[in-house]
Amino acid sequence: MLTVLGRRSSINVQKVAWLLAELQVPHRHIELGGAFGGLDTPEFRMMNPHGKVPVLKDGDHVVWESHAILRYLAARHPDTGFWKDEPAERAQVDQWMEWSETVLQSDFIGGVFWGFYRTPEEQRDWRSIHQSVERCGAHFKLLDEMLADGGNLLGEALTLADITVGVHLYRYFNLDFKRPEIPSVSAWYERLQQRDGYRENVMIPFDELYGRMAF
Repeated sequence: MLTVLGRRSSINVQKVAWLLAELQVPHRHIELGGAFGGLDTPEFRMMNPHGKVPVLKDGDHVVWESHAILRYLAARHPDTGFWKDEPAERAQVDQWMEWSETVLQSDFIGGVFWGFYRTPEEQRDWRSIHQSVERCGAHFKLLDEMLADGGNLLGEALTLADITVGVHLYRYFNLDFKRPEIPSVSAWYERLQQRDGYRENVMIPFDELYGRMAF
């Protein structure tokens, strides 16, 4: 049986957990990191020398880095539609996955969530936070244009692109800061909330992370 290692409040762990729910693949989940600790043990460092979650164990095979895990699972279950054999189709998904990590996640999780939510109030760099909020607003306005047709990012079918981008919406809409008018993204968020995998694996309270930079 597959094993996922990582605390459920980690947004990168949530990507993997959501996909596994969509794939309906039996697995077990071991909470590691944060209050659970365990990332500095020799056993864990043997699996991931970087000491970060998530980690996926598939028998004797180990995969780390969330997007690598998503691609691995999609390729292992090609009949589900999450893996594209056609290079051009796969590139359409890949480019959004890369954008979600290098642009959106960098500005939202790295800039807003860490800078605002996880940093104690007396240590916050408000100038940097406001800049990150503005950049995120531009990113979500772009997404709003992409979602104007009322489907998912690449059409009606859910893809890995939707998972890597959509996983951020729960936090984005539940932090106390100004957001632009993004009706199509809001409607997409409402549709995602109808999916069991999203509700159970992404809509997880993150109060434990407030003001906890070293968590």
